[in-house]
Amino acid sequence: MIDGIFEVLQNFRWPFDLLDILIVAFIIYRIILLIKGTRAVQMLLGLAIILSVYVASQVGGLYTLHWLLDNFLSSIILVIVVIFQNDIRRALMHVGRNPFFAGLSYREETEIIDELAKACVVMANRKIGALIVIERETGLKDFLEVGTEIDARVSSDLLTSIFLPYSPIHDGAVVVQQGRLKQAGCFLPLTQNPDISKALGTRHRAAIGLTEIVDAVAIVVSEETSKISIVVGGRITRDLDSTSLKRVLKRLLETRAPSKKK
Repeated sequence: MIDGIFEVLQNFRWPFDLLDILIVAFIIYRIILLIKGTRAVQMLLGLAIILSVYVASQVGGLYTLHWLLDNFLSSIILVIVVIFQNDIRRALMHVGRNPFFAGLSYREETEIIDELAKACVVMANRKIGALIVIERETGLKDFLEVGTEIDARVSSDLLTSIFLPYSPIHDGAVVVQQGRLKQAGCFLPLTQNPDISKALGTRHRAAIGLTEIVDAVAIVVSEETSKISIVVGGRITRDLDSTSLKRVLKRLLETRAPSKKK
């Protein structure tokens, strides 16, 4: 009797095994999406090569090389944490979600994007440099240094006046949170990526540096070239016009389509 019950319980484990496999597969899938297009991919390839050499040294009897790699790989967890600290931090931050357009109507969403695009075009035409950071799911409080509180409606006129050269808060970034201008004159962490083009100035490097850490969207207007760029995940897209900027912002900020009346 007891043996029969035990056998039934053993046979009943397959749903849990299937759930276990699905969870692991989902985690791997999310990790691949997170590091796709970043420097982490190159680092993973480097680790894969080291592992291949480790196995080859063991099979080929290269004892000294095998001993060196064995000691290195014994601390592989610590190495991975150090190398991928920014990616791990970003993944953990995605646990808490903070939608940009929470509580706003479709009309309000569209107006905000239109005002942002209008301000960027006006400043580009007048060769006024600007850096606008839009908070998405990850809060920016821990990454902003100094700054002046504003808490105002997103307006192209206000944005343009903030970045005028004689404005006391034109240096630094303007931060948009929950559909409102929250702070101005904020200093952002600069990127440490050595592969960044030397032609990019401080604003571009600050935009890349912040978006390497968090999921924010950064818009940069260059005062030298009058070009508008958008930065997400440490990757920069340059030379945008009003139409393409609106399109990219709508996609990144997940603007909803207006509901149809029945």
